[in-house]
Amino acid sequence: MSLTSPVAHRPVSSKAVEFVGSFDGNLARHGLKLVRGKTHTLQINVGLLCDLTCRHCHLEAGPRRREVMTLETMNDIIAYASRARFETIDITGGAPELVPGIQSFLCRLFPLTRKLIFRTNLVALREEAASGLMQSCRAMKVALVASFPSTNVSQADAVRGNGFWRKGIEVLRELNRLGYGSLETGLTLDLVVNPAGAFLPGNQNQAEKGFKRHLDRHGIVFNKLFSFANVPLGRCRAWLEQSGNFDHYLKTLSERFNPATVEGLMCRSLISISWDGILYDCDFNIAAGLPHSAAKVHVSSMTGYPEEGAIIATGDHCYACAAGAGFT
Repeated sequence: MSLTSPVAHRPVSSKAVEFVGSFDGNLARHGLKLVRGKTHTLQINVGLLCDLTCRHCHLEAGPRRREVMTLETMNDIIAYASRARFETIDITGGAPELVPGIQSFLCRLFPLTRKLIFRTNLVALREEAASGLMQSCRAMKVALVASFPSTNVSQADAVRGNGFWRKGIEVLRELNRLGYGSLETGLTLDLVVNPAGAFLPGNQNQAEKGFKRHLDRHGIVFNKLFSFANVPLGRCRAWLEQSGNFDHYLKTLSERFNPATVEGLMCRSLISISWDGILYDCDFNIAAGLPHSAAKVHVSSMTGYPEEGAIIATGDHCYACAAGAGFT
């Protein structure tokens, strides 16, 4: 597929660095190193094309992006997954629903892993390109992780665009009709929420109870809620800068650094592949332009798992993953 302008990577301002300090430096002060453990998850970012232009998107995905995975790269990933056999394969984007060949890709990955995850913004499942996708996911018992910004209609539409709430609720109902979100069916439907402003998420258990109570009024059930901090990259960073909140937000993240999160950070057990087949330590490093290796390793050259003990590429955006309860 054709390429458009890459995601912009802006350095942290000198003012912010003065009172924050580097993430690696903070690790060192706590006697820590961020290195790889055993890799059990393969995350695949199939492209930056999306039907939405969400304010918090670290990848700056949107309708005008044309960076999507080609069939050739999909074939390379299938070959790699056949060699390495990951416990979990996690499909993300952009909006993966819109990528040509995505249903066939899922069908080919399905027998190669114990758990196949598909991340969705919900409303993309209504697009013509995604026709039959929900049914295919149900047949393969693909676990769905749906981003749902708020139980407040105005807040959800402010983040995702006018009409998102109504459309998202309709898709959730359809997924429930297919059996998703029910313990009896084994069809997992988890929700992910990010704060609507320049602040950290509250208690995840309390947020889950609130979401379940509110969505139950609409006849909707789901399994778990995950509440994550916004990562100051891409469109999220641009919004923070434009609103004058960037320095304060980065300072807040650094002050909430939790050394106990480092051992369980997802980058220690996950390897991420971008739409062009290059390996990264996580999806956020795709946005930051920090590949798994300075040599930009392509998936076609991988014979097995990344080496245990290898140093993980970091930047100051990593504070978002290690603040509070962290990304674990």
